[in-house]
Amino acid sequence: MRFKAHQIAQLLEGVVEGNPDVEVWRICKIEEGISGGLSFLANPKYASFIYDTEASVVLVNHNFTADKPVKTTLIRVKDAYTAFTHILELCQNQWVENKKGIEEPCFIASTAKIGQNTYIGAFSYVGNEVKIGNNVKIFPSCYIGDNTIIQDNTIVYAGVKIYPYSVIGRNCILHSGCVVGSDGFGFAPQTDGSYKKIPQIGNVIIEDYVEIGANTTIDRATLGSTYIRSGVKLDNLIQVAHNVEIGSHTVIAAQTGISGSTKIGKYCMIGGQVGIVGHIKIADGTQIGAQSGISNDIETPKTAWRGSPAQPYRKQLRTEVLWRKLPEIYQEIQDLKQEIKKLQS
Repeated sequence: MRFKAHQIAQLLEGVVEGNPDVEVWRICKIEEGISGGLSFLANPKYASFIYDTEASVVLVNHNFTADKPVKTTLIRVKDAYTAFTHILELCQNQWVENKKGIEEPCFIASTAKIGQNTYIGAFSYVGNEVKIGNNVKIFPSCYIGDNTIIQDNTIVYAGVKIYPYSVIGRNCILHSGCVVGSDGFGFAPQTDGSYKKIPQIGNVIIEDYVEIGANTTIDRATLGSTYIRSGVKLDNLIQVAHNVEIGSHTVIAAQTGISGSTKIGKYCMIGGQVGIVGHIKIADGTQIGAQSGISNDIETPKTAWRGSPAQPYRKQLRTEVLWRKLPEIYQEIQDLKQEIKKLQS
């Protein structure tokens, strides 16, 4: 579809600077701008490209000041990055919204309840007593286990596996290959050295506006529920163990592992490859740097941590400075030992 600059400005509550009737029909990077393209400038690092870009329209912040004439049409908005994100959402939604109906072959149990305007892709399985809300999109080759609830406007991409009794809230996105409700890692050691499996009879509850990345796994609780609270964003390849609770609007980057029964607060930011032991609590607003190891409670809200084992961010930076100097410090100690030997002799 084609849109004129003034139509986009109206949508984004922006102001056109240039030709209000110029048309765009594709999205592009500012450094790779092409005629008919819509781009944006938010990072000052890319400011030089705005003078030469071939993009027909560029979104900029209200306070952007050009150092020389700009040939492209600008749309000034409050936050160019957020505005461009909104445009991308509209493009993606158009593709998703076109998916309607139930494709064949797929299996839908007679006791399942399917809402209006729902899409279920081919080779998907919908079990007994499943409840699927309105405008839900389930892409091909998905497994929806018995007694699962998926609420309105949620998107389940291809190959997702949702175990029985799981609850998925409204406006969630589950990316390909993620698994919700698999067994928690519970085994009781026996006197002969073997391990006996502990049945995992709880479930997973995911609240509204949660996004789960590809190949992320969320284990169901041994008893009770594993909770992913509203607004949580999980990257790809994350392991969430049984009985974990992740507070609202926390974001976690790829390859992080969270052990059982750990409680993570609200508005936390956790970097990639972080390891978190079980049965601890992490306070609201905590920031944890990539590859950190968290082995104890973090009790003070809005603090930053880094390292393995983790320690307060600034202390860890000082530790790293000393660590880099270890070879020189070691050599100085060896030299001092030689001097002491000489004095003793």
